[in-house]
Amino acid sequence: MTPDEIARLPYRPCVGVVLTHVDGRVFAGQRADMDSPAWQMPQGGIDTGETPLDAAYRELREETGVDAGDVRLLAETADWHHYDLPPEVVPTRWKGRYRGQAQKWVQFELTAPDRVINLTHKDVEFSDWRWMTGPELLSLIVPFKRPIYAAVLAEFGVR
Repeated sequence: MTPDEIARLPYRPCVGVVLTHVDGRVFAGQRADMDSPAWQMPQGGIDTGETPLDAAYRELREETGVDAGDVRLLAETADWHHYDLPPEVVPTRWKGRYRGQAQKWVQFELTAPDRVINLTHKDVEFSDWRWMTGPELLSLIVPFKRPIYAAVLAEFGVR
């Protein structure tokens, strides 16, 4: 695809989840579809007719096995955050229909024991997980998502 073709593509509506531990660290998962280290927070598309908050609860459940009753809603980002995929990825991701994602982020605090986290609950998105500080996660996220992660963590006061 040419740069002009990519620039004309829309952003995919998406929700991201910042799941925090009581001590302030955040959940990070190693993407199951990547052999090299690729850590990120849960995220996924918003289905037609779904609110960002509804999508956040659904994605949290699908990707981590954590139920709505296991978390406390802390915050939502004030605005949508956008990122562009690297140009070489656009034709293969989401069948070339989107240039990147427009993301609304939701912060939950886990109120249940860690054992409720089950990476094989439904969609196996992550092969491993751990609690990380904000700087640890920022050092491991793919570079094109780093600015959004930094902005979201700052907005939510995650250190």
